[in-house]
Amino acid sequence: GSTMKLHAEKGSGNYIQSVTASAVLINGTRYTGPVIVSAERIITGWTPRPITELAIEDFAAALDLAPEVILFGTGTTHRFAGNRLMTTIMSRGVGFAVMATPAACRTFNVLAAEDRRVVAALLLDP
Repeated sequence: GSTMKLHAEKGSGNYIQSVTASAVLINGTRYTGPVIVSAERIITGWTPRPITELAIEDFAAALDLAPEVILFGTGTTHRFAGNRLMTTIMSRGVGFAVMATPAACRTFNVLAAEDRRVVAALLLDP
């Protein structure tokens, strides 16, 4: 498949270098399963429920990082995550943006470079 290379000023902290349907490259390490990324942390072994059944518990690890915004990447295509989930997360004062994973990766890099407290919760295509 095609690899989208991401270009931005490299700040301190985690930087997503590229993304394909099946992997993201962060700081030179390739991750092939769902991953949660902040400027300081990379959490692997994230096993969220299917997208139609997602609940606040699926984002506990992301919320534990005290983000101001969570970018939820739904894979190569943008898929709808439930309104109730969005409302629940936003009621905690955390922004919640749902987009395709490549867009979430680009947005993560931009916000992280601005020293925003951003967490990307990324799904890859099976």
